[in-house]
Amino acid sequence: MDLSENLKKIKARIEDAARRARRDPNSVQLIAVVKEADLDAVQQIVHLGVKDLAENYAQQLVQKSRVLEGVNWHFIGRIQTNKIKYIVPICEYIHSVCRKEELLQIEKVASRHRKIQKILIEVNISHEKTKSGLDESQLEEVLDFANTLEHVKVIGLMTMAPFTEDLTQIRSIFRELRRLRDFYQERYPSIIHLSMGMTNDFEIAIEEGATMIRVGRAIFKGE
Repeated sequence: MDLSENLKKIKARIEDAARRARRDPNSVQLIAVVKEADLDAVQQIVHLGVKDLAENYAQQLVQKSRVLEGVNWHFIGRIQTNKIKYIVPICEYIHSVCRKEELLQIEKVASRHRKIQKILIEVNISHEKTKSGLDESQLEEVLDFANTLEHVKVIGLMTMAPFTEDLTQIRSIFRELRRLRDFYQERYPSIIHLSMGMTNDFEIAIEEGATMIRVGRAIFKGE
């Protein structure tokens, strides 16, 4: 698998989508999802210039972070509170926060490490039972709570669209996350980022304002 060629194709698609939306392609951060990739492949893309990596599992995060240098780590998986002690010391960003219990534990660990942990709140806009994330109706309460914490900084929102061929549905979900971001940004100016879009739908996400896209299969499998 020619990973350099895969990356070139993805970057071209990012640029095309950004131009369609009259955006600067540099306003879109490509995050490589490495949960299914072997270490050699991950090292290759780091050498090719991809410095933002995302992991879904705390154990794999710890293992990979020990051998990869010069990397910005993102945690994007379902959070287990007893694993936060492993995630916070390593990750620049935690995308998948959706419960007060998680926020409290992140605050506790970040305080111990004397860092401000940047997080994104995951919103389950599609209301799929198989997906994590809070309901839009809970977002205000969680944002207000996060604002009381000294070592947590909410810098954006995250969502996942359904795996469907209905592009209108996918677009509407991304558009709703942007609407929520714009609404709450007036109260909390640090809420800038929109983490949305994966291999199947990142171009639509960019058109709807994504600042972070999470791509795995298109990089490592050329899909």
